[in-house]
Amino acid sequence: MGAGADAGRAGSWLLDEALTETIRRTGASAGGFHLWDGPAHGLLALVVLCGVPAEVARPWHRISPAASTPVSDAVREDRLVWIGSQEELAHDYPQAAVSLPYEFCLAAAPLRGRRGSHGALFLLWPAGHARTASLREQHHITSAARRIARMLDQADGVPAVSELPRVIPATPPRTYGGRPPLAAADWAERLPEGALALDLEGRITFVDGTAEALLGRASGQLLGTWPWQSLPWLDAPVVEDRYRAAVLSREPVEFTALRPPDIPLGFQLYPDSSGISVRITRPARHAERAPSGAPAGAAVPQTGRVHQLLHLAAAMTEPVTVRDVVELVAHQVLPAFGADALVLSAADAGRLKITGHHGYDPAVVERLDGLPLDTGLTPAGQVMATGLPAFFEDAAAMAHLHPGAPKISGKQAWAFLPLTVSGRPVGCCILSYERPHAFTADERAVLTSLAGLIAQALDRARLHDAAHELAHGLQQALLPHTLPTVPGLETAARYLPASHGMDIGGDFYDVVVLDDTTVAAVIGDVQGHNVAAAALMGQVRTAIRAAAGAPPGAVLARTGRLLAGLDTDLLVSCLYVHIDLTSRCATLASAGHPPPLVHVPGCPPHRVELDPWPLLGVGLDTPCPVTRLELEPGTLLTLYTDGLVEKPTAAGIDAERGTDDLAAILADHDGADLDDLIEALLRGTGAASSHTDDIALLLLRV
Repeated sequence: MGAGADAGRAGSWLLDEALTETIRRTGASAGGFHLWDGPAHGLLALVVLCGVPAEVARPWHRISPAASTPVSDAVREDRLVWIGSQEELAHDYPQAAVSLPYEFCLAAAPLRGRRGSHGALFLLWPAGHARTASLREQHHITSAARRIARMLDQADGVPAVSELPRVIPATPPRTYGGRPPLAAADWAERLPEGALALDLEGRITFVDGTAEALLGRASGQLLGTWPWQSLPWLDAPVVEDRYRAAVLSREPVEFTALRPPDIPLGFQLYPDSSGISVRITRPARHAERAPSGAPAGAAVPQTGRVHQLLHLAAAMTEPVTVRDVVELVAHQVLPAFGADALVLSAADAGRLKITGHHGYDPAVVERLDGLPLDTGLTPAGQVMATGLPAFFEDAAAMAHLHPGAPKISGKQAWAFLPLTVSGRPVGCCILSYERPHAFTADERAVLTSLAGLIAQALDRARLHDAAHELAHGLQQALLPHTLPTVPGLETAARYLPASHGMDIGGDFYDVVVLDDTTVAAVIGDVQGHNVAAAALMGQVRTAIRAAAGAPPGAVLARTGRLLAGLDTDLLVSCLYVHIDLTSRCATLASAGHPPPLVHVPGCPPHRVELDPWPLLGVGLDTPCPVTRLELEPGTLLTLYTDGLVEKPTAAGIDAERGTDDLAAILADHDGADLDDLIEALLRGTGAASSHTDDIALLLLRV
């Protein structure tokens, strides 16, 4: 345990050093690392952050690899993503632009090593940076990403992914030649304006006497606090917006706020990599005014609430699964309101069916799942029936109406929010707290409004999940359930639907036993990702099975004529391989399909050069050329569809690079079990986490 902890600390220190060095070399103002959260590669988690507060980056503490963000695009497409302006961010990533309406530049680069994808590096530059990255900057960024990926490949202890990122300073504290900076403090005291200093998290680290007088608070009441916490009249959206603008853009900003009862104060913020200097004056005129407001004793909302809710509203407009909705609420709504756990319930055949949960013991969830709608154990059914939210600030308030609820969950406060779409109840969202929690009127109003967003997202997600189940069942029915056992031939296959859309497409594969010593293998790709493509795929696969046994060129020619007779606009690529196990010879014919890879033990894998023939459906009457291939014992044939190898680049799609990557992975796993090899191929190409096209993969080893 001690050795593992030491390795983890060493890995953390190396990451910290690598990040600060990269920020220094590239001239960036901030940056961080997103690494995979767990071995299953479910989410990208923000592990290390430098130069901006964790609160500002809260919407990106966890990112789905399928989401539309610069970081996830960099990982998914294995490329450098550069955003040079707010306009470009709004055009390419409107959801991110809603919650970050500030001027800055951003780069995200994938951290891909020999062990596969580790995650991504992202960097920020302040306003005023050139909108396009120079070749030198691009080289610095990509070189740093490769260097960090190699470091992660070799690290014995990669830092554990925690709930919150580790925030490190971008620059070491100033020492002023080793002498205490008392002279600077004396200088500030003599000026007729107030001086205040904030760290990058927004906490007050210095306040002079003039600032104390202008703000009406002693330094002991201010130091170590957030201004909007110790000065409630600064708890306003304008103040938060200006603070965020200073942190992200590194540009001076200013605003005017009204100190009760009627004293206007001007605030000028001057940021750098170590914090923010604030100048406080009594302006004669002011252009932007933050209203005074919070009454004495009012609870101070958590900083970032406004922007977080804007981010959530934008995020909820995307089509997601029920699981994605739960993750979104868990990682963004719960922190915004200080809640600890959630349950999403839906009405199903007169019962409360739990569709998602976070922060609850599975045994508790099992106890609550399937309760009748009219149950008196919890208020969930009543809330759904009436459409009115219910708030319980402590266990006593809950026990008064529902005595059994506190004993089951062990929670101390609850918000039951009805999820209604067009007057139709679709479920109930329950937020719960480990400690008693007083819900302010403002908080209740925001939570009630938020429930409408969650309801719409959940309703869409349930429809999406139902469509996915239908598509998945249809796809599985059209593909072979198992591959035949053939003496002298090992086989393995995998089909992955596209990460977006209906999760159904036209990629297919098959293995047909012709007799005791001959086998036909086929792989193909029908144009499109819809039910029509899947239906045509089933017809093509049936036609090839019917023609199997004829010469490979004749099989494709007959299938092409059948396709022409179906009067469809869809085209089909196809690779047909006839294998004679007695003579160890393969005869191949291809209709516009990517060439297979052949790997002879002890030799580098390489493409099989095939004579071209057009896609099935083009209607060309020329004979289909064939290629003969000798198969030595242990020879591996790798058949695949283009979704596995096509790599998006700035110039378009690069399939050559993807095929070279595939060959390199095959060389590294010479002689491996075929199922293990498929996993390595999908993981190494990034297809295991996310892919925009269908993928079919068929391995044949003599």
